[in-house]
Amino acid sequence: MQKKITLRLSPSEASDDAEIKNKLALSLGVKSSAISGFQLLKKSIDARSKQVFFNITLHAFINEPFKRHSSLHFDFKEVASASKKVIIIGAGPAGLFAAIKLIESGIKPIILERGKDVKSRRRDLAVLNKEGVINPESNYCFGEGGAGTYSDGKLYTRSNKRGDINRILQLFVKFGAPENIVYDAHPHIGTNKLPQIITAMRNMIVDCGGEIHFEKKLTDFIIKNNEIDSVLTSDHTIFKADAYILATGHSARDIFSLLNEKNILIEAKPFALGVRVEHPQALIDKIQYHCDTRSEFLPPASYSLVDQVNEKGVFSFCMCPGGIIAPASTNEHELVVNGWSPSKRNNPFANSGMVVQITQEDAVKYTKHLHINPDDPLLFMHFQKTIEQNAFIAGGGKFVAPAQRLVDFSVGKTSADLPSHSYLPGLLSSNLKNVLPDFVYHALANGFKSFGKKMKGYYSNEAIVVATESRTSSPVRIPRNPNTCAHPQIKNLYPCGEGAGYAGGIVSAAMDGERVAQLITIA
Repeated sequence: MQKKITLRLSPSEASDDAEIKNKLALSLGVKSSAISGFQLLKKSIDARSKQVFFNITLHAFINEPFKRHSSLHFDFKEVASASKKVIIIGAGPAGLFAAIKLIESGIKPIILERGKDVKSRRRDLAVLNKEGVINPESNYCFGEGGAGTYSDGKLYTRSNKRGDINRILQLFVKFGAPENIVYDAHPHIGTNKLPQIITAMRNMIVDCGGEIHFEKKLTDFIIKNNEIDSVLTSDHTIFKADAYILATGHSARDIFSLLNEKNILIEAKPFALGVRVEHPQALIDKIQYHCDTRSEFLPPASYSLVDQVNEKGVFSFCMCPGGIIAPASTNEHELVVNGWSPSKRNNPFANSGMVVQITQEDAVKYTKHLHINPDDPLLFMHFQKTIEQNAFIAGGGKFVAPAQRLVDFSVGKTSADLPSHSYLPGLLSSNLKNVLPDFVYHALANGFKSFGKKMKGYYSNEAIVVATESRTSSPVRIPRNPNTCAHPQIKNLYPCGEGAGYAGGIVSAAMDGERVAQLITIA
C-alpha cells in the first residue's frame, strides 16, 4: 500500500528520518516496521506561532517494497548536423534552457554570449570587489549563466502557469543540483554551486553538437523582408540561422538601444527601484523564530514584507538569508547593488532589496531635465541610469556604496558611523535623500517604520541601507505574439526571458526559454 500524507513536525523531528518514520507509523496506525520507506514531496516552515514547525508531505510505502519515484527522462539528441539552426543571444537561464529544449527537439542551438565562461567570469568579479574596476562585458549581470549564476540562485517562483516548474527543477538536479530543491517550498541552490551546474549544462549542449561562443557581443541585426537574415558581433563575425531567440537579460541596455535605433518595436515597462537593507542574521532569526538563539535544526530565517505608502507599493525583493551584498553594475560610473547567498547561507548577515514601484508619471517628472519624450520606450531605462549615476557619485568612486543606518535613513540623518557589513568594495556614510528621488525616499522611510511594527526589531540602527537596488526587472518590454512568441514586426525574432519583460527570476526565465523554443519547433 502507498499513501501520500502530510505531517507537522518539530525542527528536530523533521531532520531525523527515524523520527519521521515513527510519526508516519503513528499517523497511519501501523507499526514502524511496516513502513518500508518514504519520499519527501514537499517541505515548508511554519513560524507563525512561538513554536516553529515543519510541514512535510511524504509518499509512504506500507507493507510493500519501497521504490523511489524516478525523475523525469530527458532525451538529449545529437544535433551537430541538424538541418534547422537557432541562434540564442544570451547564455542566461532563458537562453540555456531554450538550448536544452531545442536539443531535445533535434534542432541545433548556437549561443552567442557577450561575457565569459563562469570560471573566467569569477576572476573579473574578484577584481571588481577588491579593486573597484569593472569589466563591462563580464560582471555580476553578464557572462555564462546570466545574472542568476553569481546572484544567489533562488528558484522560487509563483508563475506556475508559465510552464512546468518541476521539469525545470529536475533538470537542475540532473546537472548537479541537490535533490531537496524539488521538494523545498523555497528552493535555493547557492552561488557557490551554480557555476558547476551551469558548466555541466554547457558541456551537454556542446557534446550534443550545439555551439556556445563566449565574448561574442551582438552589435547589429541584418534585416531583410521583415526577417533577420543574420547577426553581427563586435569582432565583425556574422552568424546566420533560421530563427533568433533574444535572451539578453534585464541589463542589456545596448540591445534595447539597438532595437530602438532600428525602429524595431519596444515598449517602456514600469519596474521597481530602491535599496538593499542588511541586518545581522541573528536579529532576523530572533524576530522570525521568536527565540534568542536559532535552533541548529532551522535554516537562517527570511522575511517577505509589503505595504502601501502614499499610494506607493513598497516591498521586499530577493531576500538573502546568510547572504552578501555585491556590486551588480554593468558600467563605470553607475552603482547597482544586489544580494546573494551561498548554499549553506552561513554568512552573518541577512539582506534584502526594498523597493518602490515606479510609474510613467514618476519617470517623466524625474527625468524632465534630460528632455526625454514621455513616450520614449527607453524612458524607464534613462530613469534607472540616472539614479545609478547618483549613487556612484555619492559613494566617491570604485563602486564604494553610499549607506546609512536604517533608523537614520528614515529620519533623514547622516550616520556618524556604519556597522559591520558584507559589501566588499566598502561603504561610505551618506545621506541617501541626495541619491534617491524624493518619492522613493519618503516611501521607503515610512515603509521601514511600518515594517518595524510588523516585525518587532526590524526598525533598528543595527541595520544598514545601501543604494541602489535598481535592476529588479527590465525597464523595457519587447512585444511578441502571444500565440507564437515571435516579434510582431520581425517574424523570426523571438524575445525571451527577463530582458524581454516576460520573466522575473531563474525559474520563470527558464520556463519562458523553454516555451519559446517549443514554439519554434512547431513553427
